[in-house]
Amino acid sequence: MKGELDEEEGKPSEEQPLRGRRRRQLYTAEEEKAVVRKFDRKLVVFVALLYLLSFLDRSNIGNARVAGMDEDLQSVPPREGWYEWALGAFYIAYIVFEWMALLWRVIPAHIYVAALVMSWGVTASLQAVAVNYPMLICLRVLLGIGEAGFTGVPFYLSFFFKRHELAFRTAIFVSAAPLATSFAASLAWVIVKLAEYSPIAPWRLLFLIEGFPSVLVAGIAWRIIPDSPQTAPYLTRREKKVARLRLQPSSSSSSTTTTSSTPLRDTLAVLTDPAAWLTALIFLLTNMAYSSLPVFLPTILTAMGHTPLQAQALSAPPYLAAFAIVLATAWASDAMRARSPLLITHALASAAGYAVLALADSPLLRLDPGSTMRYLAVYPAAVGFFNVVVLTIAWSINNQRGTARQGAGFALLQAVGQCGPLVGTRLYPDADAPYYTRGMTVCAVAMCGVALLAVGLRAWLGRVNRRWDREEGVGSGEEGVGGEGEALVGGGEAGSSGREKGFRYML
Repeated sequence: MKGELDEEEGKPSEEQPLRGRRRRQLYTAEEEKAVVRKFDRKLVVFVALLYLLSFLDRSNIGNARVAGMDEDLQSVPPREGWYEWALGAFYIAYIVFEWMALLWRVIPAHIYVAALVMSWGVTASLQAVAVNYPMLICLRVLLGIGEAGFTGVPFYLSFFFKRHELAFRTAIFVSAAPLATSFAASLAWVIVKLAEYSPIAPWRLLFLIEGFPSVLVAGIAWRIIPDSPQTAPYLTRREKKVARLRLQPSSSSSSTTTTSSTPLRDTLAVLTDPAAWLTALIFLLTNMAYSSLPVFLPTILTAMGHTPLQAQALSAPPYLAAFAIVLATAWASDAMRARSPLLITHALASAAGYAVLALADSPLLRLDPGSTMRYLAVYPAAVGFFNVVVLTIAWSINNQRGTARQGAGFALLQAVGQCGPLVGTRLYPDADAPYYTRGMTVCAVAMCGVALLAVGLRAWLGRVNRRWDREEGVGSGEEGVGGEGEALVGGGEAGSSGREKGFRYML
């Protein structure tokens, strides 16, 4: 719907009686599309670039390992598990400082983002000077703190986009992860080749080259990142007004806004919301795969019989495929205004890929360690969990009403979900080479669990939506599910259950 203005008073119609007034549209569909296009080009693409740098700096440790890092940093006598501790240290800090995602509403975004990007860029570069694993582990802790606050970007994007627009924009942002992983693999291949003519160890050169760009981009972030739609420097005065008005709830719902709900009450209500907890559990299981395969795939490919250089090159194609399919899936999800059907499909596809990898050494398949089928099974596994991550994040934000609940729900999603990497980073010990059957089995079971939880969550949400339909006297169809009749960012009429009138869960 479009905003309306009372022609007699020149004030938004929410502030005037709705009857006996002539109205006109505050903005046209073309103006709205122009604003959205600018946010897509100037904001979404830029935060995706930042996330690419972030994921590059966190996941290139897998490429560094096969480029000689393990040999240079290993203690005397050698101690098994140092690499897993380096991975786990990052995620422990990531979880402990997950509350920083709430600071998007406290600190101006342009200051916050610039500080975060500068911190992880400096820390990632300093990994090049590590002399042993304990020093590297300390740096990984600092890197985890720097990147923890950046997890709030999907919540931040909800300040600029409507409910049904969010998945595709979140996908553009999150799809930078597989793109970063493929880019890291390709760049690592180039760096390892160049390091043959350099006095610097290949893995040290890799950390330096891949970490320094974040330091440079931090200054650009200060100037480009807007604090709100009204402060975007690339919008005209008229476009800033349109950007604000298009996210306001309908006049019919806002005309009777109640004050029974407070930000603190909304935040605490998330802790008793089954939808928030089930979504967080889906994220936890998905993160077991999401956190492990990108950092272990070069090692797994080396165990398949490939040289370190070949392993760097072969790591890239699965993630390039994931990048393209994530964007297509998110666009389809927004068009359908539904998350669960595609989420379940990709979870099952990922489980199937992991199942092939888990059964490779069983009497059922009996595949050689370097079998082409083993490598091809990586594709559905990786494509599947990247898609599930995108859809889960969008689903979580979609199904919380108002900014306070969205922020708290997102923090809960991250706090619970980021416990998954604590398991994921220990799924592929060297002793399990070359098949890594245990890790592949755990990920296959986890992705099956994701599909089952998503089916259950969809059924529960649908039942609640039908009950709300009966209470409000609307049809029993799914017309309102995920529609734009509800409050999109905040506000709206609070019903007896504390929700805005007309709100429906997105299925």
